[in-house]
Order: sequence, then structure tokens, then C-alpha cells
Amino acid sequence: MNRLIASRGLLQIFFALQLVIGIMFIFNYIVYKNSINGIYDKVSENNRMVIKNIIQSFDTHFSSVNNLIFNIHSLPSDRVKLDNGAMDMEKVISLRDSIASFASNMDIVEDVIVSFDDHDLAITSRGTSNLDALFDRRYKSQKFNSMFWKTFTRSEHELTVFPAEVYADMASGFGRNLMIAVDSNKVRMSNKNLMVLINVNKLLKGIDLHSMMPGASLIVMDADKNVILSTEENLDLVDILNDVYFNPSQEASLTHGNYEYNFYKSDYNGFIYINKLPYKFQNIDSVTNANRWIMYGAIVLAAILSLLLSIYLYRPVKNIVHLLGGSSLKGNDFVKIQSGIIKVQRENESLKKQMDLVDEDIRRSVFLQTLDGHHHSREQEMQMQKHYTHFFQCRHFMMAAVYLQASGKEAVKSEFVLEELTAQIRSSLQERYGHAVVYHVEQLKFLALIGLDQPSERRQLVRGFEEYIDMFNREFADSFKAWGCVSRTYESKISNCREAYRNIQDGQLYRNVNADTDMVDTEQIRYVPDLYYPLQQIEKLSNCMLSGKVDEGLQIVNDIFQHNVNLQIHHHQMVHVTKSMFFLVMKQADSPSADRHELFRLESDFIRKVDQAFTCEELQKALIEVMRVVANTRNHDPRSKLNPAFISQYIELHYMENLYLDHMAEVLDTSSKYFSNYFKKTFGVNYVEYLNKVRLSHAREYLRNTDLSIAEIGEKTGYSNSSTFTTTFKKYSGVSPSEYRKASGK
Repeated sequence: MNRLIASRGLLQIFFALQLVIGIMFIFNYIVYKNSINGIYDKVSENNRMVIKNIIQSFDTHFSSVNNLIFNIHSLPSDRVKLDNGAMDMEKVISLRDSIASFASNMDIVEDVIVSFDDHDLAITSRGTSNLDALFDRRYKSQKFNSMFWKTFTRSEHELTVFPAEVYADMASGFGRNLMIAVDSNKVRMSNKNLMVLINVNKLLKGIDLHSMMPGASLIVMDADKNVILSTEENLDLVDILNDVYFNPSQEASLTHGNYEYNFYKSDYNGFIYINKLPYKFQNIDSVTNANRWIMYGAIVLAAILSLLLSIYLYRPVKNIVHLLGGSSLKGNDFVKIQSGIIKVQRENESLKKQMDLVDEDIRRSVFLQTLDGHHHSREQEMQMQKHYTHFFQCRHFMMAAVYLQASGKEAVKSEFVLEELTAQIRSSLQERYGHAVVYHVEQLKFLALIGLDQPSERRQLVRGFEEYIDMFNREFADSFKAWGCVSRTYESKISNCREAYRNIQDGQLYRNVNADTDMVDTEQIRYVPDLYYPLQQIEKLSNCMLSGKVDEGLQIVNDIFQHNVNLQIHHHQMVHVTKSMFFLVMKQADSPSADRHELFRLESDFIRKVDQAFTCEELQKALIEVMRVVANTRNHDPRSKLNPAFISQYIELHYMENLYLDHMAEVLDTSSKYFSNYFKKTFGVNYVEYLNKVRLSHAREYLRNTDLSIAEIGEKTGYSNSSTFTTTFKKYSGVSPSEYRKASGK
């Protein structure tokens, strides 16, 4: 007993060590929970959300392809084939133009091919071709030739998506990674055989695969378990599919080798999506258990050793310091212990911040999903409902959009810059309104949900938002130009976010081209029915570009823009007018000196500038640049007009006018006699005979396809009276116009 009392100090050291051991156990347990289980749970949950978002994106693209197929089937094609078995090329061209118009609205569509059972003609969005030439030259495959495609499309089949494969263009040697969707013909919607060529690279570019767990890959299978797309080459799924029983109403999971395979099935088309994950990361439970037993074992051993080594305080203290990573530092050991504990706390704070960033990214994903307008699965809806209270804290809300345009040398590309802009806009709006949720949507476009208790508060909030846009333009004048738009007031329901977003989009389209402010209030927009698009001036513009009178053409464009600005039409109407004049101007760029690739680049640059334009001046500037480039490609020289291409094109465009010999000589800056001799030498016939043939060819079209009178047709084709028209027609055709019409009717 006396010895025990004498060793009271030793007992104090022993119990002090037990206290230190207890504290160590608590902190190690916190680190263990936060650094292993917490991270794994968050990453696993986030990966499931990412995969379902990817499946949703695939479903959206496949739905768009189905809509494209339906729209093309709806196009009329019953009279494409004539009675003699040949194809009516006029209707073929009309069908091709419609197909090209539909296909141009989808970036992922490389081409659309329409064929018929009883003809080898293929109508595509880029033109017409023979089926054999199309698949043996432009889209040549190692697996499928033209005979296979003709046999398959004409046989009875369901809607089929063929696996992604490289199709080579034999002319250019360029290969494209394509999936081909062939429509179903079991239930005939029309007499067309339809194939849609999907560009796999563009499809994957629009789907964020990088957000999947590192080391993971994605395999897409159709409803018959055929692999149509895989992000991993040389993948063999035979053993895996044999080992799994996949219930269509549930998800499935399978561990095979060093990987785990998670199976998902699309509610839209029954496609199966397989997410391949490294099994070592999924085997984290064994690591967790090992760490737990190591921690428990260390505590038990420390308790036993503390009894034996309490006398030698230096050694156990050094061991504790070593466990905390401070053994290489000089100084007081207890200070080292304190420093080690602080370091662990800082690591916990860093992990918490990372989790906050993940939560913020999930909330942004939820917000963007509410804007797409699609229905989601019940499980995903429940996951989304967790974040609804973050968006709405008032009874009503209005949506505000901030559009930025880079105006300085600074290139806004990195996520870090976008995060800074988002944080700046969020802090400014929250300072003004109290509660404002702000997210970056796309490019330099940001959306904000601003809460208000009563709809009557809207006017004041709109005024404050306009002041914010003005303030932003002043502070960031060297880098950005800002433009804003506010929606109407809505009840605080997540379903109303889609409607508010549509209201914002309408505000962007229907804003006034002559607005004196950088902010649009959608409640103030009124429809403007007037639109200035003078056909005579437009035709004159075409003639100016054709004859090289660029300055006069620029004046016509300036007058049309100014007139529409005075009418205060909507922005989308001005865009339509601009694009219409652009395509009219581009028709005049078709000359031998024009490089097709350069013209394609010119058109794509123009469309991008027009779609991103904020003001009417930007639209006009883009069109003027194109006009000057087209004028340079034509290389207008007075002598260059005297060439067969220009003369025949001018006569074709103006045959209904009084094209006297003197008039043509004036247009071509030459004399009547020289022009007459040049024309006969070049075309083999005299000018009057050539003009009559052009006019009468159009007159025959009117006689066959219209109910116009003989006098009206003569007037439309350039003849001063019906008797002259009848005499000339009978001279060249051998019959009168009325007799020709009767024969054509029979």
C-alpha cells in the first residue's frame, strides 16, 4: 500500500497517458469516418447521379433522332417517281432540301439517307447519289457494303441502331466514327427507307463522360443486348452477360475479375447501360475493416505498454509524436502533439470544403435538370427534392438572366474564371435582394432565381436588376458587355422553373432591336407584326452582287436595316432578315475562284456571329463582312462580265424583262454589234433565238403546271402581247400554246 502511494506520480502519468490515448482514439475515429466512409459514400452517390444524367442525355439524343425520322416520314414523297419509272428530280430536290433543313438542327447527325425499295437513288441531306456509290465510296465500311444495306433496308425489321464503326470516304481518305440508325418498316409510315448517320464523336462531346469515377467506362447495348457503343476498346462481355440476371424493372450489379459492372436500363427505349468500375476502389470495405482493426489494436497495445513504459515518459511521448508525424521536427514534444492535432483538424476542414463543392455541383445539376422539361424516374425525383428548399425561400420568384459578351483581350475559357464570375454575380444579387440562387448555364450565360413575398414587389426588383446591369457594365467595361432579362412572377414551385426559363428565352428572341437599355422586361414585350423585307430591293441586291456593284448593295442593306430599326421589330425577326440576305449573297459566291472550304468556313463563322449577336449593329457588321468577301471572290472586272456563265445566268434571272440587245450591251459595258458577234460565236445561235428558247422553256412549264391564260403566260415570260407569244411559240414548238396544253394534259 505504501509502495502504491509512493508510486502515485507514476499512476498519474499512467492515467494521463490513458487520457491521451482516449483523445487519440476519438480523433482517429473522426478522421477514419470522414476520410474513408464519408468520401466513398459521397463519390458513390455522385457517380450514380452522373450515370443517370448520362443516360438521360443519351435518351434525349435518341428521342431527337426518332423525332427526325418521324418528321422525314411525314414529308410527301408519293409522286417522286414518274410513270415511266424515272425520278422526278424537282420533287427529289425539294425532298432533299427538307431533309437538309431537318438534319441541320441536330449537331450529332452526320447525314440522313432516304431510299426506296424499287430504285437505287439515295437522297441525302448533302445531295443525291447512287446507293452503291454512296456506301462503297463515301461511307465505306469493313463490315457492311452497299448490298448489305439495300437488302436490310428493304427487308422487314424493327428500328435498329448499328454499332459505332469507322466509315471511310474513299475520295478524301477521311474516316468518321458513326452509328447508323435504320428506321422500322414493320408498320409503314411512308414508302421511304430511312437511315440516320450519327456522329459518335459529336454525340460523346455533348455528354459529360469525364464526370464519371476515374478509371470507369461506359458500354451501351440495345434492347437485344448488342453492343452499339463503348468507351473501351476490345471489350468482351460474353462471360459477364452469362453471369447476370437482369430484371428490366431494377438495376443490377456484378463483380467480375478486377472490375464491378453496374447495369442500368433506359425507361425510354429499353437500352442497357453498363458502368464498368475498378473493383479495387469498390473493395473499400476490406480496407475500412483493416483500418478499424489496426486502430483498435493500436489502442489496446498502447494501454498495455503505457503500464510498462510510464516510468520512461520520454519514449511513449516520442511514439505519440511519431504517430502524428512530428518526429523530424525540433522542439517541445507536447507542442508537437498539439501541432499534429491541429493538422488533422485542418485536413478535416479541407475535406468538408470539398464536400461542400460536391453538394453545390449537385444542386447546379438539379437546377439544370428542372430546365430540360423531361420527366425523371421516381428515385431521381426523390434525390432532387432534397435540394428544393435551397432554391425557394419566398412565396414567389422571378428568374433573371445575365448574358456576358467578352469585349476585351481576356479569353474566358477556364472553369476558374467562370466560378469567379458566378460568385461575383451571386454575391451582388444576394446583397441587393437577400435571397438569390445563381448558376452558370452555358458559355457566358447565368441564371438567377430571385425570391419575393408579394408579386407587387416585382417592379422594384426589376429596377434594381437594371441598376445592377448598368453597374456591371461600368465596372467590367474592359472585359465584358452585359445584357439582362427578367421573367414574369411565378409561384415558388420547381415545376414553374421550366416555364420561367421559356419566358427568358422568349425575351431573348423578342427583344427590341432598337432598345435603349441593356435589360429586357418580358412583361413589357409586345408583338410587332411589321417587317420590312422589300422583294424588289432584295432582287436589286442580288443584281448588285452579280454585277459587282458592292457599294450600291451595301446601301441597300443599310436601308433595310435602318427601316426595320425604325419599325422596332424583334431581334429574332432581324436575325431572320439578316440570314435571308446572307444566303442570297452567298448564291453569288459560286464562281470558279471561290474555295468551297473557305465558303463553308465563311458561312459557319457568320451563323455563329449572328446567333451570338447582342445588337443590330453586330448583325449588320457580320453581313457586310460577308458581302465584301463574296465580292472579292467574284473578282469583278468589266472584261470578266463578258463570259458565258455570267451572260446565261443574267438572262435566266431577267428573261421576263425587256432584254433588248442594247440593254445587254449596256450591262456588259460593250457595244451592241460586238456583243451580238460574241454571243453567236460563243453560244452557236444568235441572241434573239437564245432568248426565245429560254422564255419558251418557262412558258411550257406554265402551260403544263398552271391554269393561267395564254395572255398571262405570254406576259410573264417577257412577250408584249399574246399574238407575238403565240406566233413565236408555234414557230419553235410546231404547235400553238393551247394545243401544247391539251397534249400535255392528255
